[in-house]
Amino acid sequence: MSSPTSLPPNLIRVDSPLGGLELTGDDTEIWSLAIVRNGHLPFEGLPEAPTPLLRRAAQQLTEYFAGDRVAFDVPVRLSRGTEFQRSVWQGLAAIPYGDHLSYGELGRSIGKSGAGRAIGGAVGANPAPILVGCHRVLASNGRITGFSAGEGIPTKQWLLRHEGIEYVG
Repeated sequence: MSSPTSLPPNLIRVDSPLGGLELTGDDTEIWSLAIVRNGHLPFEGLPEAPTPLLRRAAQQLTEYFAGDRVAFDVPVRLSRGTEFQRSVWQGLAAIPYGDHLSYGELGRSIGKSGAGRAIGGAVGANPAPILVGCHRVLASNGRITGFSAGEGIPTKQWLLRHEGIEYVG
């Protein structure tokens, strides 16, 4: 993301059933997706400055929320984390629409069995929720243990219901 001395990011905002979304990126990758939290977005004071890629991502999100899209094909920058985080984010990206994994299953899928707490931290640091489906990870008993995007658990519940993923309330 930008620092106080750098140029403002390219960004676009999208209305959704979850409230406002804000995407940042450049001509080649989506950098972040934020879901409104407590009525605010990270760059709400800045004007929109969309790139063609940001417009394409916004269109795909609109299609997803309308029930017309089950996969995204926009490139997301997953290189701005630790090696461990990047491996978790790649694991998240491999979970298909309508499916889910437990934190333990996700850990095993990336060769990190027994790293459940660290897996949870990396899932929570996902820079582009929805595009990289971190909402598709549940506890081994099917419960929601948390969600760091939007309004938290209610946001995750909405996304799970939207995709027809069963969870324990």
